Amino acid sequence: MDWTISWWAWIVLGFGLALLELTTPGGFYFLFFGVGALGVGLLAWPGLVEDTAFQLMIFSVLSVGSSLILRKPLLRRFGPKTPDIEVDSMIGETAIAMDDIDVNGFGKVELRGAAWNARNGGEQKVTRGQRCTVQRVDGLSLWVRS
Repeated sequence: MDWTISWWAWIVLGFGLALLELTTPGGFYFLFFGVGALGVGLLAWPGLVEDTAFQLMIFSVLSVGSSLILRKPLLRRFGPKTPDIEVDSMIGETAIAMDDIDVNGFGKVELRGAAWNARNGGEQKVTRGQRCTVQRVDGLSLWVRS
């Protein structure tokens, strides 16, 4: 069974996918498939591309290619903005050692009423009960020094 996709179906699909992009929260995914469908529709209109398998290949290449080339610039321009400042930093705050922590060793410290995993990044051993300063935050671990 040989089936064909006419040029106007590609144009309708392209506009439909572009409209679908308007209903999604700014990821810029459907837009590029719409660009690919519009491109195939514009090539099929004058009869440059009539074979369905070739149309599907061009659709794939245009969709992936436009996504790789245009997605990052569009996200940079229209994507969600991240703040340039840290909202809550623990660097420089004072924590209390819950364990003895050797130099470059690991242990627990208490900060803001919660226990944290800590690594001693200083040059002296941190003893239990001693106050120490947070040097940096690495995920859920704190780097401290005496």
